[in-house]
Amino acid sequence: MKKTLKIYNVVGARPNFMKIAPVMEQMKLRPELTPILIHTGQHYDEKLSKVFFDNLGLPEPDINLGIGSGSHAVQTAGVMIEFEKLCDRDMPDLVLVVGDVNSTLACSLVAAKLCIPIAHVEAGLRSRDRLMPEEINRIVTDAISDYLFTTSKDADANLLAEGIPMEKIFFVGNVMVDTLLKHRDQAVKLNYLKIINCKIKEGGYALVTLHRQSNVDDRETLAKIVAAIEYIQNQLTVIFPVHPRTKKQLQKYGMDRKLASLKGLVLLEPLGYLDFLSVMSGARVVLTDSGGLQEETTVLGIPCLTIRENTERPITVSMGTNQLVGTDYGRIISAVEKILEGNDIRGRIPELWDGRAAERIVDIIGKLV
Repeated sequence: MKKTLKIYNVVGARPNFMKIAPVMEQMKLRPELTPILIHTGQHYDEKLSKVFFDNLGLPEPDINLGIGSGSHAVQTAGVMIEFEKLCDRDMPDLVLVVGDVNSTLACSLVAAKLCIPIAHVEAGLRSRDRLMPEEINRIVTDAISDYLFTTSKDADANLLAEGIPMEKIFFVGNVMVDTLLKHRDQAVKLNYLKIINCKIKEGGYALVTLHRQSNVDDRETLAKIVAAIEYIQNQLTVIFPVHPRTKKQLQKYGMDRKLASLKGLVLLEPLGYLDFLSVMSGARVVLTDSGGLQEETTVLGIPCLTIRENTERPITVSMGTNQLVGTDYGRIISAVEKILEGNDIRGRIPELWDGRAAERIVDIIGKLV
């Protein structure tokens, strides 16, 4: 019998699902590959996780480690302990990790210590801000990975500057874009706002997402962002799906009542992938602190204002529709007003963001057999 390559594909949080879906789809087309989906359970909202799996056509995870919440140390350690047991029982030939969440780091560390080759999808992204936990996860994961799949040439340059050998680096494009292009038409036809009886015309609203620790855990910073939202909703409707972490902090600081009173603000529960893409596709402008949305808005041609001082995806600024506005009230308002005046941020779609990144990744992995 011909040898097959047994691959553990690791996901832990919602952003991972969009990245792993096209990779799993391509692997299933290859008889020489045996893909096994491992969910660490880092993101533990079962209802919302199920929506994402259903939307993306992902199979039920072969194994769920069920780790749940905790501090960075507790969560990372929990994943390492359970993943090591799994690898000891059923040694894979390759561990494939995506993105920069705690599960990405934890499973990479376990694999490295067990001498299991590691493939990192979305390697080489750098914000240069080591106060971000994700930046630490990226740096360490890249340092111990054997196959580094990058989304852009600047990511290649980052890895080379850190001493990663060229032969380990593969510029393949962006798997998030694979997922976006596959589901875009379906999401637009869905017309989620009509489903919830929200009578807003396409291009007549701003979309806000907010979840980063640096933005929502600091009262003063969060207050400035809330004040900006209050101003913007007087200019055009603001749609705000509220992340559980953000909801908790808004309640803690008593800002939830202020937001609930704003007539031009539509507060929503967190959305599944297709519902969210449906809403985003019709937005006039997106305000976010998410990394993935910077990429998605660039592909969709929608102005994106990133509520951060830095980004690990600088190509979305240099080529795309993204602009860094930080958390300063004046900068946020000024940027929104310029867009409403018709001064949109014009952009181009970066090289290889063409919907075939997963195909390139699996082509390379297939040659390992």
